[in-house]
Amino acid sequence: MIAIIDEDLPRKLGGSLKKLGWGIKDVRDFGLGGKPDKEIISFAKECKAVLFSSDKDFANISKYPPKDYYGIVILDFPNEVSTDFIMEETERDLVKISPEDFKGNLIIIEPGKIRIRK
Repeated sequence: MIAIIDEDLPRKLGGSLKKLGWGIKDVRDFGLGGKPDKEIISFAKECKAVLFSSDKDFANISKYPPKDYYGIVILDFPNEVSTDFIMEETERDLVKISPEDFKGNLIIIEPGKIRIRK
């Protein structure tokens, strides 16, 4: 599977996802840093990739219906937590999710909690 990492997430997430077997594309490497959300989600769709972001606008299912995309994952962590904590939680949670659960779904990962909206 391919992951698109939004600019609001640490680049370090790419390494965590690679360990789990994901292909990685970071929007900052494709000139998409600072671009509107519609351009980011369109890029993810063109790449047939799951978008990873902490931008809660992507969780708006009326604006971005999950069924129209290859998956949207929102990492919803408090600002006070460390990048290492976010990476550890994300790695631990992603192995609990089957590849089939990404396509067409919105997944929200929070400390100690995973929500999948189908």
